[in-house]
Amino acid sequence: MTTRERIVEAAVALTTESGWSAVTMGAIAERVGVSRQTVYNEVGSKQGLAETMILHELDRFLGVVTLAFDDHPTDLVASIRAASEGVLELALDNKLLHAVVSATHGADTELLPLLTTHAESLLAAAKVVVAERLTPYDVGLDARHLDAAIDMVVRVVLSHVMQPSASPADTADDIAWIAQRVLRS
Repeated sequence: MTTRERIVEAAVALTTESGWSAVTMGAIAERVGVSRQTVYNEVGSKQGLAETMILHELDRFLGVVTLAFDDHPTDLVASIRAASEGVLELALDNKLLHAVVSATHGADTELLPLLTTHAESLLAAAKVVVAERLTPYDVGLDARHLDAAIDMVVRVVLSHVMQPSASPADTADDIAWIAQRVLRS
């Protein structure tokens, strides 16, 4: 495991244990066994650390998406359903996500915009992975409409990650039903 990965893991652990306001470069350095300067060299500022943590978690979620598409190479709707359910299942037990979403005071709310109002990089990364995974399928949509469909699915899944309204299986069924309707037209 690289120093950067150890730093990110320490930051995630501190955030989930004590909240984002308790995360300092000194606390991370102590936990990892490196100097504060090493932490700064690896992740830059505390904002850079926050973005790195979120992107690290995003990679885990996108890994689930990739596996779902690999498991259903000939059925696009089944891929979308499996990817949606997998992401929503992972979100249920994600301690960092829960720490970010449930933060309600002071500095602890600094992470929330990275998942909501300032989620451009998160959305862009997710859309790229989904678009790449759609390449083998003949979806019959022009580029503009395909991009709109991908954007819709990614945003709906993210919305349910942030605020679930049903079980992951039921939500995935609904998302797959919508995707099937769009792909048929």
